[in-house]
This record gives sequence, structure tokens and C-alpha cells, in this order.
Amino acid sequence: MKKSFLILFTLCAVFSCSKDNSFNIDKYPQKWTLVKMTGQIPNSERTGENMGWQEYYLLKSDGTFIKHRERDGINYDVSGNFKFLSTTSVTLLELTHETENAIIGNCYSHQTEQLSLKSANKLVGTWQMCDGPGLEYERKE
Repeated sequence: MKKSFLILFTLCAVFSCSKDNSFNIDKYPQKWTLVKMTGQIPNSERTGENMGWQEYYLLKSDGTFIKHRERDGINYDVSGNFKFLSTTSVTLLELTHETENAIIGNCYSHQTEQLSLKSANKLVGTWQMCDGPGLEYERKE
């Protein structure tokens, strides 16, 4: 069932989103910082210090990334490889973690995350499609 939701989300993204051609995926490093969290309950949006945790992705020119999360005074750092997957209408950032860890945000028990590029400076996680939090990131130069 969860797999069906993820497939449906991906198909909707492919056919409904417009691609922002001003985004240069070859400019590194790229730092994507979590700026907004939403839940399944209406009016559950959180920003800034009111979010459950602080987080960023740092994408490097060699195709590797670092994901950093700070929650309750504890810092977590994980790493892996990334790639951009593009069609004529959508670009996805796919992150493959080196090891299983608690801060992977996806619908399944595997080491891959996907985020949808909504504009040159906005990424949105796909975790919300299976009752996870809605996560929105902004690119920080």
C-alpha cells in the first residue's frame, strides 16, 4: 500500500510540476537547510527553532553528501552518494546512505531518500506520502 502511494506521488510530480531551468545542478557545494515541517494534522506547520529538529544536507562536487541533524542537543552525521534524476517536468534528488541509520526519511526500511526539486532554492521530501512529516528545505549559498 505504501509503495502505491509513493508511485502515485512520483507520477503526480512528473506530470504536474514545472521544471525551473534556472537551477544549476553543477554548482557545488550545495547546502540545503530544513526550514519547515508539517504534519498530517491541519495547522501543524513548524518553522525555525519550533521544529522537532534542525537539519541540513551538504552536497559535494564528487557526488557525496553529508546529512546533519541536531535533535535534543544530540548531533547526528551520516553520509553517502547522491544523484539528480531529471525528466522534462521534474527533478528529484536521490540520496543513498552508506549505512542504515535513524535519520533516513523515507517510506521504507532501505537506505535511499528522494526529495523533489520545486524551484532553484526549494526541495520537498517525499516522506509525507506515507504519514511521515512534510519536510521543506531551502538552498543556502
